[in-house]
Amino acid sequence: MSPPVARRRPLSRLRDAVSVALLATAAAAVLPAAAQDYPTDAPRAATPVGPKPPPLIAAPASPEAPESSELITPFQMLDRFVLPGSRQRLSWRPPDSIGRGELPSPITVVHGAKPGPVLCLIAGIHGDELNGIEVARRIGEEVDATRLSGTLIVAPIVNVFGFTRNNRYLPDRRDLNRHFPGTRSGSIASRLAHGFFNDVVRRCDALVDFHTGSFQRSNLPQIRADLTNPDVLEFTRGFGNTLVLHSPGARGMLRLAAVGTGIPAVTFEVGAPHFLEEEHIAPAADAIRSLMHRMAMLESEAHAGDDAGDDAGTTPIYQESSWVRTNASGFLFSAVRLGQQVKPGQALGHVVDPVTSRRTEILAPFPGRVLGMSLNQQVLPGYAAFHIGKLSSEQQAVVAAAEALARRASAGEDVGEDPSDRPDAEAGTEEERE
Repeated sequence: MSPPVARRRPLSRLRDAVSVALLATAAAAVLPAAAQDYPTDAPRAATPVGPKPPPLIAAPASPEAPESSELITPFQMLDRFVLPGSRQRLSWRPPDSIGRGELPSPITVVHGAKPGPVLCLIAGIHGDELNGIEVARRIGEEVDATRLSGTLIVAPIVNVFGFTRNNRYLPDRRDLNRHFPGTRSGSIASRLAHGFFNDVVRRCDALVDFHTGSFQRSNLPQIRADLTNPDVLEFTRGFGNTLVLHSPGARGMLRLAAVGTGIPAVTFEVGAPHFLEEEHIAPAADAIRSLMHRMAMLESEAHAGDDAGDDAGTTPIYQESSWVRTNASGFLFSAVRLGQQVKPGQALGHVVDPVTSRRTEILAPFPGRVLGMSLNQQVLPGYAAFHIGKLSSEQQAVVAAAEALARRASAGEDVGEDPSDRPDAEAGTEEERE
């Protein structure tokens, strides 16, 4: 006879039920939600699948993001990433250890929090031209990245070799602004130009190259540009009331190389070398602020020259200009100032022979405006002393520039060179060249 089966008491069955309930609760807490046969919370958005993006790289836009919103990604340059709404200081070194022992060229990148164009401010290609360096530095420091639309790249000292020696040239006496876009092999200047052009310039949507007069000459703040190029012409309209001088330029100039790759570029002449001249720096900085306002990079704010910049007809356009040279040797004394209007036969200055005290007057050959002039100094016959521009309308300047370009091309002349009436007919002098 089998033993009797013990009957479980009601209290025991109750304890077993409680234990089962507790075990089920614990299991639900540790098992994934997918194991449940009904949801416990409201459905959530799907979690992105795949590896996380690397540091400083923006993640893909969320599916719920509105289509109208535009993703602002970090700006990549010189193997670095600049986050939107921030400023970062970078360094550029020449290739092939050319710059060994030299300070690197500083680069400031201001990457805006809103989309927009990439504007480059380049200065210091000639190491003794300080005004442009200060204009570029000043703008690069004052722009608020959180309010900027687009990106500002500032390279204030390209030719560190010359800057540290207060010299225009590279150590081998070559002019860096005659070797762009450069080559991988060749002279130091050509290699420097090639490295800088590919590392920095090709990132630009528009470019301003700052210069000053050369060899004891001073230039009224002015934009030099090839007005036969429609994109360049449109670009010149953004500099407020800064005068514009048509200049086709010379082969090897940075602005010509940039335009050749589709980047609108101009040269901005500001004062004299070796000096810091606030009377020229301040209006040049205002012109750049006006430019950034017109390019919609800065919020609508009042800047000097904004009103003039909105009306292209008020921008002074000079299609032609000529240098007036001395016919005697001695001490040069000027009788006019930069920007002054002159009449035919008006005395621009005179030269005095320090031995015989003979005085020779220098007269204006035609009506115009003094765009550039030599500082008082000792001169020789043939020295380019006063740069006089002939005022014209924008339409007249464009038509005349196109006709001159066609004539030179049909005559087989090098259309990339400055007209022969400009100073520095001899390659060794480079007087007043950009």
